[in-house]
Amino acid sequence: MTPSQAAAAGVLRVATYNIHKGVRGVGRIKRLEIHNLGQAVEAFGVDLVFLQEVRLFNTRDARRFDQTWFGWPEEGQAEFLAPEGYQWAYRSNAITRHGEHGNALLSRWPIGDIGHRDVSDHQFEQRGLLHVPVHWGGQVLHTVVVHFGLVHRSRMRQVERLAHFVQSEIPADERLIVAGDFNDWGERLDGPMAELGLVRAVAPAGERADRLTFPSLAPVFALDRFYLRGMACRSTKVPRGVAWARMSDHLPLVAELVPL
Repeated sequence: MTPSQAAAAGVLRVATYNIHKGVRGVGRIKRLEIHNLGQAVEAFGVDLVFLQEVRLFNTRDARRFDQTWFGWPEEGQAEFLAPEGYQWAYRSNAITRHGEHGNALLSRWPIGDIGHRDVSDHQFEQRGLLHVPVHWGGQVLHTVVVHFGLVHRSRMRQVERLAHFVQSEIPADERLIVAGDFNDWGERLDGPMAELGLVRAVAPAGERADRLTFPSLAPVFALDRFYLRGMACRSTKVPRGVAWARMSDHLPLVAELVPL
């Protein structure tokens, strides 16, 4: 099914991907993957791409990789990764010694005013919510890109802050997708998210392996997810293989959604 056929059928194709700031490895074996990630995003062929650990700039890596064959992109990573014809939205979450990083949304469809909310739980983990309204199918579809903390208590407080944001900023009768890296190793967030009216995207006939994204070399955890309001999941897929495992420590999760 082509993108135009999918749209006519009311099918929304989405992907979420933690891109690990566009680099892999440490020290002398550190390598630049942002160009491969650009090809990967293009290959998804989806309507919306939810991205985490995206950089606008990093002076240290820019100096290091500017001498490589392809070089460090001149623009921010969100803009660089957006396929031709896509709009992009980006907001920074974390300030680091040599740069920053945050969340992004790439959209085949027109987007509205971009919102951002700081949901950091402590000074050692800077986290934020990126809110982007998308004009799809003649209606507004709200998207929120998240990257939750490493500690369960932090994640629970971030769910509470997400709840306050949704209640104050997003009309209750409009569709909503919350997606990203939830860092929910113990699979404990589905209940709290359901209390917000958000149901995890699980394909009716899907297998658990169709949702495992971390670690990329041999995934055993389903850290990357979609939670839905007013939408249902028709299928999920996780691309696998050595090439995918090299690009990030996470694998992407791709899904097909339909409106309720």
